Amino acid sequence: MRGLLLSNANDADPGFIGEAFRQRGYAFSECHRERSGEWPELAGQDLVLLLGSDWSVFWDHLADEVAAEAALLEAAVERGVPVFAICYGAQMVAHALGGRVERAPEHEVGWYEIDSDRPDDVATGPWFEWHYDKIVELPPGATELARTELSTQAFVLGRIFATQFHPEVTNSMVERWSGLAGADELARLGIDGDQLVEATRTSTQKSRANASRLVHWFCDSVAR
Repeated sequence: MRGLLLSNANDADPGFIGEAFRQRGYAFSECHRERSGEWPELAGQDLVLLLGSDWSVFWDHLADEVAAEAALLEAAVERGVPVFAICYGAQMVAHALGGRVERAPEHEVGWYEIDSDRPDDVATGPWFEWHYDKIVELPPGATELARTELSTQAFVLGRIFATQFHPEVTNSMVERWSGLAGADELARLGIDGDQLVEATRTSTQKSRANASRLVHWFCDSVAR
């Protein structure tokens, strides 16, 4: 089975989610948000996987890139191609299909437990978060499946499943995100990067299995 993996050029690792999809027989074509003109045709694809980003859907200087991704999502819905969307990807789904995304009053960065209506499929955690925006209005017809006090954490809409948290995250990802520019960002938030990395080594022992279960549920129940 064939899938499009849409990400930023410098952050294209699907981690545990990619691992689980590959176990289900998917092979991905890597597509970068910065170069929409190079994306393959959607025809013949069996899945669209949207990764996170440090972008915001409402940034004016990214209007063309946001419009291109929104058009891809609209085409996926029209063709019935399943979509699995993570963090910024989930915000793109909301933005493209009639919902609304805004700057959140506070950040969610680190490992969190969530309130889930389907804990056997969308586990309560721990899940990794790193975002400053939030979905304040779901697209018409969408059903919220999980949340924190701050924001929606998961929803479904037809053959689309979207998460605000990062089920794909691995130890090496958090080490990379916490380094260089990320270290300054964490310091501004009052977060110790070394402690975050250490918490990740413990939390991924559980989140990896939860991510696999999430993908299998998606394939068997949402995407079928």
